[in-house]
Amino acid sequence: MAKPRVALDPESTAAATVLKRAVELDSESRYPQALVCYQEGIDLLLQVLKGTKDDAKKRNLREKISGYMDRAENIKKYVDQEKEDGKYHKQIKIEENATGFSYESLFKEYLNETVTEVWIEDPYIRQTHQLYNFLRFCEMLIKKPCNVKTIHLLTSLDKGCAREPQRIGLEEIKMSLSRHGVLLEIEYSSSIHDREIRFNNGWMIKIGRGLDYFKKLQGRFPLGYHDFDLRPCHETTVDIFHNKHTKKI
Repeated sequence: MAKPRVALDPESTAAATVLKRAVELDSESRYPQALVCYQEGIDLLLQVLKGTKDDAKKRNLREKISGYMDRAENIKKYVDQEKEDGKYHKQIKIEENATGFSYESLFKEYLNETVTEVWIEDPYIRQTHQLYNFLRFCEMLIKKPCNVKTIHLLTSLDKGCAREPQRIGLEEIKMSLSRHGVLLEIEYSSSIHDREIRFNNGWMIKIGRGLDYFKKLQGRFPLGYHDFDLRPCHETTVDIFHNKHTKKI
């Protein structure tokens, strides 16, 4: 007669799932993502350990945790060295109509108390919805844990009669930021093409569509109007690098 299977508790099941994914990512040399999964899986195993009474199971869990911690520490050293050498590269592909990619969700991993200065290069901070996108990005930057004091924006001027509303809108954002103790420096270029965002803690993010990767919503009261994690996106690619020597505009 086959032995009945012992049902795993939810924490053990979750830990096994996350750590399985960590090993898969590790084998694919996707080390930054693997590190996140290892850390999450280890935390879940530690919770399981706290609730375990059986001594043999405790020993087995400690051995597993120790092994995963050793691997996570080695990956962390490798990733840190990649950052130090300016070789770090992570790519995120945002699919058409994907959700869950608000500015907070996309950038929070790279924002901390050391971020005091930010550079934004984006030729399309022109139309009203693009100005609102930039405003939302600025709102994120003035919240904790950041200590942003200066934001540099390099963009292009709109054409014809749309130029003045663009200038007025950016000046309003500048005045509003100043009331929060943040200086917004605005420069215009007729030749700018690339789109990138740089933080003075070494992180640089390139988004194929710049800040304007959200779709226009239909109707008067759609979900995603305020919460951008619920707003569908255009297809685009996000490339993330780390370089301790960030250039200035």
